[in-house]
Amino acid sequence: MLQLKVCGMRDAQNITDLVAVAPQFMGFIFHKKSPRNITNEVITVPEPIQKVGVFVNEPEGFLLDNIERYNFKYIQLHGDESPLYCKRIRSLNRKIIKAFNLHEEFDFSILEAYEPYCEYFLFDSLGPKAGGNGISFNWNILDQYEGSIPFFLSGGISPTMVDSIKKIKHPKLAGIDINSAFECSAAIKDINKIKDFKDELQH
Repeated sequence: MLQLKVCGMRDAQNITDLVAVAPQFMGFIFHKKSPRNITNEVITVPEPIQKVGVFVNEPEGFLLDNIERYNFKYIQLHGDESPLYCKRIRSLNRKIIKAFNLHEEFDFSILEAYEPYCEYFLFDSLGPKAGGNGISFNWNILDQYEGSIPFFLSGGISPTMVDSIKKIKHPKLAGIDINSAFECSAAIKDINKIKDFKDELQH
């Protein structure tokens, strides 16, 4: 069964409503350039839903402060973080999702250095922003990935894509990451759309 990760959450009531849908992962973005940036919000998510803190090229001190404050077990690194950076965060007994922006010339060999430290990779589209561009990439590129780490598919995933997603037969496809195409406004998700998508995706 493909897992579902809903990213860009912020509003307390919206979070509560999404909990009822029970995605496997819920992402919270700490990036000032994002309209979904977390500042001083209270984040309450019951288990077994995994909270994911999403960071982009942040100093380790900023990341560590927020890991401790929000007790994130999963950390998504969505910038140009090095394997050594991932190693240091992994040493804190945290699980890492490392994002990469795929394109036709992407060199999958660079992922090998990250494999010892990552629980998942996340394959996103290449756009002007680190993430949340709302555009997809050519999924045929995924055929070039022969690594051992399972991955989330991201990048402009919309409610109409379930049939296409189910045609992907890559053995390491572990889940789907959704965000802007399921929003009523920035950081406010359409819960019914997500519920319908999850039901169709996982059944």
